[in-house]
Amino acid sequence: MTVRTRFAPSPTGLLHIGNARAALFNFLYARHHGGKFLLRIEDTDRERSTQQAVDVLFDGLAWMGLTPDEQPVFQSTRQARHAEVAHHLLAQGLAYRCYCTPQELQQMREQAMAEGRPPRYNGYWRDRDPSEAPPGAPYTVRIRAPREGEATIPDLVQGEVRVANAEMDDMIILRADGTPVYQLAVVVDDHDMDITHVIRGDDHLTNSFRQAMIYRAMGWDLPAFAHLPLIHGPDGAKLSKRHGAQSVVEFREMGYLPEALNNYLLRLGWGHGDAEILSRDEQIQLFDLDGVGRSASRMDYAKLLHLNGVWLRQADDARLADDVAERLAGRPDVTLDDTVRARIQTLMPGLKDRAKTLVDLADSAAFLGRHVPLSFDAKAEKLLTPEARTMLGLLARDLAVIEPFDAPTIDAALRRFAEHHGHKLGQVAQPLRAAVTGSTTSPGIDATLAALGRDEVMARIGSVAQ
Repeated sequence: MTVRTRFAPSPTGLLHIGNARAALFNFLYARHHGGKFLLRIEDTDRERSTQQAVDVLFDGLAWMGLTPDEQPVFQSTRQARHAEVAHHLLAQGLAYRCYCTPQELQQMREQAMAEGRPPRYNGYWRDRDPSEAPPGAPYTVRIRAPREGEATIPDLVQGEVRVANAEMDDMIILRADGTPVYQLAVVVDDHDMDITHVIRGDDHLTNSFRQAMIYRAMGWDLPAFAHLPLIHGPDGAKLSKRHGAQSVVEFREMGYLPEALNNYLLRLGWGHGDAEILSRDEQIQLFDLDGVGRSASRMDYAKLLHLNGVWLRQADDARLADDVAERLAGRPDVTLDDTVRARIQTLMPGLKDRAKTLVDLADSAAFLGRHVPLSFDAKAEKLLTPEARTMLGLLARDLAVIEPFDAPTIDAALRRFAEHHGHKLGQVAQPLRAAVTGSTTSPGIDATLAALGRDEVMARIGSVAQ
């Protein structure tokens, strides 16, 4: 058997972090078992499903590196097939026409609640002859749910789950306008796509029992189910805006790397010994469903931030420089040209050591694209005393003539200058850093000056020196 998993989102909003984790688990499970990962867009809600939302889904999955192995399936294009299955069940006597009006259904619900029963459909048309309905009356198609015994689903995460059939009602599978409902469409699509494993959130557990009725009525084999515990906020409550970012787009805009988000989501509810930092290849090698826990996971934004810092330090410098340049491109105080891009890449090894996000990285690199006169933060301004400005004027003479203008030579020149003038190295380096960056933090001052280049360094020092 070739494993075939699927991610089947509804394009009605952003790619939520819980859905992103489900997509990741489906992808890794398929890859681990040498199978295929598929994508189905469940866009039957035409009012809420927009092309923009579809594009957001595709963009988010591509950013996470979760590429499907076949062309995406759009559920809305398959309604004729869904209806065909409903009419087959109707012809086989496994489903029936229900002529109840909305008012009659509401009365049933109200009566059931008044009697302390669940507000379900009572099967009024289950055994009645359709000829009793008014001529031309609209009808829905309902499946005949078993009424005795219990249904069992062997879940690969939750274990064996049982539900009494008496708790299930004769659900609608075809609406009065002839369109299929979600439960029918999902089953038909999963069957026709040869899906072997349905891996999704445990909020779908009830749906799985309802969908299993359709599988069994059609005589189709059920896929293996695996219901993942949900992701909660740090306080254990349902994840919401008050906890922080919730969607893939938000995390990307906040400067998180896809490697970090993937790594964090993998470890959120799954474990393999002490393994923490895992590459994609390692994730594929190790991932299986037996490592998924049954309890809800809590979002830990601090841990995600830490992981992002780890992945930033491992990331390719040229890639980071491109991202930083893109983030700086719209800033009015930064000029971005080939010279500045080269400075950013040259200094990237030092810049990324201090950053936790790409936003941090862009902020710390912005000084490379500014021109004199620089603006100084309060700490930098405090360092630039009259004495410091006089010292910088003397230092500039030494820096103007050293060859080559690279980090080792600059470091040696600063040390000679400090020793000659009776200063500690920090007493020279900090005012110098303030003068050339506008702040008191940067990578090593020797690397910073080398990245800026001699002409720019002379201009920046000259604008403050006395």
